[in-house]
Amino acid sequence: MPALVNYRGDDLFSIGSHVDAYCPPRKRARLSAQFASGETEFEFENQPSIDVLPDECLYEIFRSLPSGKERSFAACVSKKWLMMLTSIRKAEICKSEKLEKEVVASVSDHVEMVSCDEDGDGYLTRCLDGKKATDLRLAAIAVGTSGHGGLGKLSIRGNKYTHGVTNFGLSAIARGCPSLKSLSLWNVSSVGDEGLLEIAKECHLLEKLELCHCPSISNESLIAIAENCPNLTSLNIESCSKIGNDGLQAIGKFCRKLQCLSIKDCPLVRDQGISSLLSSASSVLTRVKLQALNITDFSLAVIGHYGKALTNLVLSDLPNVSEKGFWVMGNAQGLQKLVSLTIASGGGVTDVSLEAMGKGCLNLKQMCLRKCCFVSDNGLVAFAKAAGSLEILQLEECNRVSQSGILGVVSNSASKLKSLTLVKCMGIKDMATEMPMLSPNCSLRSLSIRNCPGFGNASLAMLGKLCPQLQHVDLSGLYGITDVGIFPLLESCKAGLVKVNLSGCLNLTDEVVLALARLHSETLELLNLDGCRKITDASLVAIGNNCMFLSDLDVSKCAITDMGISALSHAEQLNLQVLSLSSCSEVSNKSMPALKKLGKTLVGLNLQNCNSINSSTVARLVESLWRCDILS
Repeated sequence: MPALVNYRGDDLFSIGSHVDAYCPPRKRARLSAQFASGETEFEFENQPSIDVLPDECLYEIFRSLPSGKERSFAACVSKKWLMMLTSIRKAEICKSEKLEKEVVASVSDHVEMVSCDEDGDGYLTRCLDGKKATDLRLAAIAVGTSGHGGLGKLSIRGNKYTHGVTNFGLSAIARGCPSLKSLSLWNVSSVGDEGLLEIAKECHLLEKLELCHCPSISNESLIAIAENCPNLTSLNIESCSKIGNDGLQAIGKFCRKLQCLSIKDCPLVRDQGISSLLSSASSVLTRVKLQALNITDFSLAVIGHYGKALTNLVLSDLPNVSEKGFWVMGNAQGLQKLVSLTIASGGGVTDVSLEAMGKGCLNLKQMCLRKCCFVSDNGLVAFAKAAGSLEILQLEECNRVSQSGILGVVSNSASKLKSLTLVKCMGIKDMATEMPMLSPNCSLRSLSIRNCPGFGNASLAMLGKLCPQLQHVDLSGLYGITDVGIFPLLESCKAGLVKVNLSGCLNLTDEVVLALARLHSETLELLNLDGCRKITDASLVAIGNNCMFLSDLDVSKCAITDMGISALSHAEQLNLQVLSLSSCSEVSNKSMPALKKLGKTLVGLNLQNCNSINSSTVARLVESLWRCDILS
């Protein structure tokens, strides 16, 4: 090594036989192509001496640098040096205590030394998106993070139009960042097994792996990860066409700490892979999401028998699963710890299978059904009776459920149900006949009915009487309800409403806001009237005079004017933080003083599409209300 240190550049060939250096066979040729073609001695002598060093010499120099700081400085010299540094594995870096002491002694009189953990705990996070995702940036990250705590989390999100990241970049990360614990690859079609095999070989601390839209990665990579990364706790695979049963079987066999599993749209994944993984990791696997897969009833039977540690389960778009699969999953009695269950596009979910799941999941607290077209009122009520711990129920596009089923669920869910959400349930319509006497539900705190066009005044009045303890109400998109339907709800809520969303309720008038301000002024914190075109300045006057705790108000597309904004600004006890006036065409530049006054407490102000407010007024508001985020 002294010969290299004292090398002046004019005796390259004279030291060739005396240097005691490690020259691994995988390194490039010692002489460049220019030398091989017969470069003259004059041209050779006029080149910078460092540029004519063989790669083996640079390799020995770089791996002998005392710290990550010096390696980072060297990487800044040229692209060639950066690429050379990325070829050095962390285990190959020389750790000479004598050399480190000499370096410390030489600089201690001039600079303040900062201690740095060369081993690295892996607490640094890096994210590369779009055009920034390139091999060159990954190489720089691999070299630069090694001396600053080590890279712990890396996310690469490419796109369909660029191919910036390849196996070379991922291999550089593997060699330079053995502390890596989390790796996410999205839309990186140029990365294949070669790059991920390097990760498996070097990054044994890996705990989280996400592979989304990676068509070149196959089972070979997943098997290598399973065999070399025993600490893996989370695995997310989406739209990887070459990953199938073999890879999942290896994960189940070797990754005994796996807690979270998500697999979506992988055509080669079948029952064999899912059942093998679930049965092997049954003692620790707590969260599972299976979506758009070619699995059958067999996989659901395995979930029902072996999902003893499962707390969260999502089953979506499984066309080959029938009623039998869901029925067996519920009756297997293995999902005793299941807390949250979501089923979407489940053609196999029927009244019979739904009741079986209610009986088999004794601790189920949250249930979400999306596009389950065979679930009717009878199955829903039976499920509510069987699931004694149910607290949250969400139904989306379940069109066979009617008003009778909803009222039955509310009155038959004992005292546990706290939240009920209905979204686009087209089967719910007002019933002309009188409903039988139903028991009130004193536990329900949140009611959300969104975009159910058949839900009208009669249904709303009945729910209002059944739910006296409501605090959060969302009736957005119910253009069929009027003041007559909402008054009983407002009057029956004895606990006091806190959050009210009436956006899109076109037929509501100021009378509703006046009732809200009168009955719930001491509790109301959020009020959304977006699109309620019959709401006028009278509502703002009532809000300003009564609702002292209101912090979020949205009156977008309402018939308010400058007078309403002025009345709001004169409210002495009002502490609004968010105000939305979007598309209020009658609010003009005259409201600027009032908005300035309101701006003392505002952190968000929406003035989008307020055509009567010009840009100069908005500019002055931005200058005055520097703490407020203004949209215009």
